[in-house]
Amino acid sequence: MAPIARQAPVSVRSKIYHTLYDAQEFCSKQVLAVKCGISMPTLYQNLNELMEEGLVQYSGEEKSTGGRKAQGLDIIPDARLAVGISVSEHRLRFILTDLRLHELAYQAIPFDFISSLSEETSSLPELLERFLDDHRVDRSKLLGIGITIPALITQDHSRIHVAPTLGIHDIPLEVLTKGIPYPVYVENDASASGFAEFFVRGASSNLAYFSLEYGIGGAVVIDGHPYPGDNAQSGEFGHLCIEPGGLRCSCGKNGCLEAYSSPRRIEETLGVSLEDFFHGVEQHNSEYEALLYDMLRHLAIAVNSVHMILDCDVILGGLFSEYLQPYLPVIRDYVRAGNPFTADADFVKLSTLRHHITPLGAALYFVRDFVSGVS
Repeated sequence: MAPIARQAPVSVRSKIYHTLYDAQEFCSKQVLAVKCGISMPTLYQNLNELMEEGLVQYSGEEKSTGGRKAQGLDIIPDARLAVGISVSEHRLRFILTDLRLHELAYQAIPFDFISSLSEETSSLPELLERFLDDHRVDRSKLLGIGITIPALITQDHSRIHVAPTLGIHDIPLEVLTKGIPYPVYVENDASASGFAEFFVRGASSNLAYFSLEYGIGGAVVIDGHPYPGDNAQSGEFGHLCIEPGGLRCSCGKNGCLEAYSSPRRIEETLGVSLEDFFHGVEQHNSEYEALLYDMLRHLAIAVNSVHMILDCDVILGGLFSEYLQPYLPVIRDYVRAGNPFTADADFVKLSTLRHHITPLGAALYFVRDFVSGVS
């Protein structure tokens, strides 16, 4: 997991907490004191404070090497909780996560977004409370509610500029947040997913992320920081024109990647679910196979274009990617065939967070804010 981006720690408590949060292996008091550059008495004093606040705990003993076993230390993951909600055209996806981004609960709920706009009071707050009640969430631990939506959001975070797959434009974000009695943050779904992917990978400082949902979006991370662009419209990979004059896209233009490689194309062309589609591909249904390989070929065109510009890892995530592991070699072959500068295409990878990355990315906003603020 990538270290939390933060201001330089201003206290010993901050050093201790963040060192434990970033630790990749067993961490004893002795090791922690060395890493933080502090004396044992200072360590004990600050550890006691963090333990009294319910933020740090003993985490077991080191494997014996003969002699007294050292006790390990770790943060308490469920000291605080966050909820992520992914809004799409026909459903809501809720996720409950702790400070380690462990999935504690998940639920998908049918939800007609367009119809909800015409109602005087949104049902979202009620559905949220039901989710919290069903999973017995201690509200005192709840940091906030992150919400993602497949939309361009204005730079002042006050309005939805446009959401092609939802058929809306220029409406206030308040339609999503009104009535929710907790801190709320709304983000573009692909941007949230892309940064969540970067956060858990931890190894690369640059990446381009393709969010292959029913609408296709993307995110760019450069030097460990999201790159929004001058108008907060960076990463709109779904509207790269990869077939001039081609299929009609939800944005009103022709030939966009979204029209060719989104799961929506499967439903509109064949009238089957993703699961049934890939089952048919496995059974060598020729019509299904032809559609899949056409989708992957067009996806490879967009991947190549993005890689040519950014020269970094390209990550494929979202609902469609959950089925793509057996076909990753095919995608790489298509990419390699169109790239004159590389003998392989290992820079094309599938998301580490294979499931529920969008609502998880929404919750991450509050997790990062809390962890970076421990002082």
